[in-house]
Amino acid sequence: MRVLVTGLIGGIVMFVWGVAAHMALGLGNVGIQLPVGENAVLGSLHDGLGAQPGIYILPSLDTKKMGDEAVLKAYSEKAATSPYAFVVYQPQGEDMMQMGPQIGRQWASDTLAALALAFMLGLAGLGFRRRVALAAAAAVFAWLCTMVPYWNWYRFPLDFTLAALVEQLVGWLLAGAAMAWWLGRSERKLAG
Repeated sequence: MRVLVTGLIGGIVMFVWGVAAHMALGLGNVGIQLPVGENAVLGSLHDGLGAQPGIYILPSLDTKKMGDEAVLKAYSEKAATSPYAFVVYQPQGEDMMQMGPQIGRQWASDTLAALALAFMLGLAGLGFRRRVALAAAAAVFAWLCTMVPYWNWYRFPLDFTLAALVEQLVGWLLAGAAMAWWLGRSERKLAG
């Protein structure tokens, strides 16, 4: 029960921080640009990408042709001279202003992450500062495992990648402090 309550506290703190980071500080928009010709791009997506939702990397290379030297050479030349795009594509859009389902999924994600961290913090048997340090280390670990590979392999903008580090590190420091406080409080109650 102690870990469950700790995880719920951490999830709430992380969710509230995420709202502040995105809405008040704008960290979620760092590196995201507005297109010059949005309607032209949107109009070409169906013709260029078809009806299959998914992730598209442009220019593309068919992995089945990785053994063909001529295909690799042509791709290499095209990649060196063409624009690059990493596109998350849905042929049928949805109203991004109807955020209820997204907000629910984000809260669930924050809470599940906080429950995993609460489990680790509860096992650690550490004091307040070390538990907060462990929360910070977990944030940096997650960032290094996800955002840095996106920057490296998929060319996510560096400012976007660094803003994600700030968002995660500050958020998990705040959540980690609340969680460490709660764990220490409940440990003192058990000892008393």
